[in-house]
Amino acid sequence: MPRILRIINRLNLGGPTYNAGYLTKYLEPEFETRLLAGVKDEDEASSEFILKQLDVVPEYIPEMHRSVDILNDRAAYKKIKQIIHDFKPDVVHTHASKAGLLGRVAAHKCRVPVIVHTFHGHVFHSYFNSIKTSVIIKIERFLAKRTHAIIAISDTQKDELVNRYRIAPASKFKVIPLGFDLSRFQQDQELKRKKFRKEFGLNDEDVAVGIIGRVVPIKNHIMFLRMFNRVLKDSTSKVKGFVIGDGSETKKMMIMAKQMGMKIHSGQDYNAEADIYFTSWIMEVDEVLAGLDIVALTSLNEGTPVSLIEAQAAGKPIVTTDAGGISDIVKHKETALISPIDDDAAMAQNLLDLIRNETIFEKMSQSGRINVKDQISFERLVKDTRMLYKELLKIT
Repeated sequence: MPRILRIINRLNLGGPTYNAGYLTKYLEPEFETRLLAGVKDEDEASSEFILKQLDVVPEYIPEMHRSVDILNDRAAYKKIKQIIHDFKPDVVHTHASKAGLLGRVAAHKCRVPVIVHTFHGHVFHSYFNSIKTSVIIKIERFLAKRTHAIIAISDTQKDELVNRYRIAPASKFKVIPLGFDLSRFQQDQELKRKKFRKEFGLNDEDVAVGIIGRVVPIKNHIMFLRMFNRVLKDSTSKVKGFVIGDGSETKKMMIMAKQMGMKIHSGQDYNAEADIYFTSWIMEVDEVLAGLDIVALTSLNEGTPVSLIEAQAAGKPIVTTDAGGISDIVKHKETALISPIDDDAAMAQNLLDLIRNETIFEKMSQSGRINVKDQISFERLVKDTRMLYKELLKIT
């Protein structure tokens, strides 16, 4: 039985944990898989519950953090090398940047037969200054030469990695989109909707617009505030904003919202007449999406945002920026209205159009469910990855 050593950066809430969890669980018994995971940042929500639901038990590398730390990185590298030596995997498959660096170097040094890496996103723009970005790109090119196959999670991402950043030739890439079990987003939606809206005191006529994810600069939540403030002033409907998540920018957002004249609701500052609600993390995202009417995303850079996949599964129309692989998972004017990056005026107009036109709203709601039904299944993810492993290992 071929052995797979799967290494993931950290167990923070998002698509990579689902990806690693499904592949660890459902490639058995054909492949024996061991899952290694680093440690999430303090301001990130944990995704360990995802693995528990799948009955997958990871092995932690406490020294493997997202940030660069020479001592910890060296210790994590040594542990990974020792695990490779003991486990003797046929494939080392790394997920995201830090795991990709430490895991691939260790696998190459240990002469693992097959090395695979998945880009769940990339940090080649909007994260760092030009000098640091240039160094990161050079490192990725170096690692790519020691990798037998590189997985991009969308066609757009592959095009960027091959043609814009020249990480590796197209022949080394395989596009395998993320996969999920989306059934819970269609179950008991009315009951979940009533529960969510009762908790936050929403009336039936209130239009709830939410943004879901880490509240960090790359997600550009400040644009969401600017956009939502425009909509509050121009909409004849009663609109409520929801920031579902937490991070380094949360306090800054609360201050800015107040400066803009918005009434806010948070755990420390309750306001029954709030315009915008800061809820922090809510693990029952199916209840959140049942309660919301429209989902927004304002990112400067994205891989494949899980929040937009789940929003479509729940039948929620989307307003979003045209970042990264977003256009690969939503369809403009069918499941979402897409605006240029950081153009809050254009996004505000898109949101107003959705609120004002019930026909467009209903059409997008139905189209979203159809769009993700087949192409985003975890069964397809497992099948595609199994085929890639067999091809690389030259087994039938």
